[in-house]
Amino acid sequence: MKLKICGMKNSENISEIGQLLPDYLGFIFWEKSVRYFDGIIPELPKSILKVGVFVDANFQEIISIIKKHQLDLIQLHGEETPEFCKKMQKLNFKIIKAFSINDDFDFDILKKYESVCDYFLFDTKGKLPGGNGKTFDWKLLEKYNINKPFFLSGGIGLEDITKVKSFLKSKMAQNCIAIDVNSKFENEAGIKKIKELTEFKKKLHENEL
Repeated sequence: MKLKICGMKNSENISEIGQLLPDYLGFIFWEKSVRYFDGIIPELPKSILKVGVFVDANFQEIISIIKKHQLDLIQLHGEETPEFCKKMQKLNFKIIKAFSINDDFDFDILKKYESVCDYFLFDTKGKLPGGNGKTFDWKLLEKYNINKPFFLSGGIGLEDITKVKSFLKSKMAQNCIAIDVNSKFENEAGIKKIKELTEFKKKLHENEL
């Protein structure tokens, strides 16, 4: 099971978290976010994939930021259409399309995106596109019937590790490839807690074959 740590902001903190060797580090390029990234990404171990998170950004803006920061994947976290995703996909970018989940979410919407993105990401529906610090009811993923790998996100903290491990053993998690964490591991917005993330990563990978 892979680990994505999102909402990175401070250069020194990014380097420290990089030493934990998460599989993905996420950088938010949405100016309204308290975790908006406008710095320079320090050199990271080559095994870490850099994810740029965008919310309804225009095509050229995304291209410019990808080139500036040498991003490996893009995460579209707004109301981007399947047509927009297809346009990005034609440029050979790996795309994560995020969806905010609540009890009323229509999983049939995903079928329109199945062929135009590489991964889905399921987050909790809240006031903001992400970083709301709350988990959604993962049992809702029983309705997910598409063979597309996904990231599980939304308010996951160290206190949820037992629940996460239980979920990963369920049929619902058969296409889950990564756990995405953010606000529950912070001292302040964008500054991540090394000790807690180290413990979470260790427990996430315990008993894995």
